[in-house]
Parts: sequence; structure tokens; C-alpha cells
Amino acid sequence: MFTNVVAKWPGNAHDSFIFQDSLIYDKLNDELKDLEDGFLIGDSGYGCKPFIMTPYPHPSTQHQEAFNEALGKTRVKIEQSFGIFKRRFHLMHSEIRMDPVKVSQLIGACAVLHNIAILRNDMYDPGEAMLENDQPDVPPYDGPEDGLQIRDYICEHYF
Repeated sequence: MFTNVVAKWPGNAHDSFIFQDSLIYDKLNDELKDLEDGFLIGDSGYGCKPFIMTPYPHPSTQHQEAFNEALGKTRVKIEQSFGIFKRRFHLMHSEIRMDPVKVSQLIGACAVLHNIAILRNDMYDPGEAMLENDQPDVPPYDGPEDGLQIRDYICEHYF
């Protein structure tokens, strides 16, 4: 299920840009300061922050490789959810030639309908073959990363 949808950016904006401009980013940045607070996971397009863990760009130890593998296995479920969402609604397959405000409303409505379908156990099953490699190629993040010490701590103590 989707718990937060931001559909206000027309065109092709990277999800990390949208996330950084969201209220949930501000809330997490202000409130989550400790490992026990939890964290999100992101791909290499995100900066490693205390509240969002990203893969090691060039893992140099077995611990780092194990961390990246575990992160990838978890992230694939997220990417598969987006894939199912897009396949469930034909609207998401190509360019939507409408007023951007209307498009934002339609995407939000599709997210609500998607969640209702899940609540009613109306599961969309595209088959395992369609879900195997649903992770897009993402350009690496290039900017400040203040979660590197937390990522190293998690890697060394749990992997």
C-alpha cells in the first residue's frame, strides 16, 4: 500500500528530488536522529542520510557486499510495488496529455484505488517473470551524505 503520494511535479522528475521537496522529508530530517527511530531505504540516486540508507557505491568488504545485497532484496519489493501500480492503471504507461493539476489528481486517485484493491484482497498478479528485474538504473547521487557513519555502524554490527 502507498502511505504517501506526491504527484505535483509534471514531467520526468527523479524520485529523490521529489522526496527532498516533500513534507515527509522535512519531518524525517527533523525528527529521526537515532538508529532506533528507524530509517528508509533508497537506491544510489539518494544521499545517505541518518533516516535513509543507501547502498555502498563500491563495496570493499564482505560486510558491505552483504549489506548491499540485503538492501537490494528489500528495495526490489518497493520497485515491484511501483511496477504493479503502473501495470494496474493504463494511465501510467505513457505521457499523460492533460492539465498538470488534473494529472496530479488522477495519480492520487489511482493510488487510492490501488490501496482499496489491496484492502479487498484484489491482488494483481503479473507473474514472477515480470517482477524479477524491476529495478531501474539510477544515476548515482552526488552531494552531501551525513548518514555514512550510521550505515557503517549497521554494516559492521549486523552484517
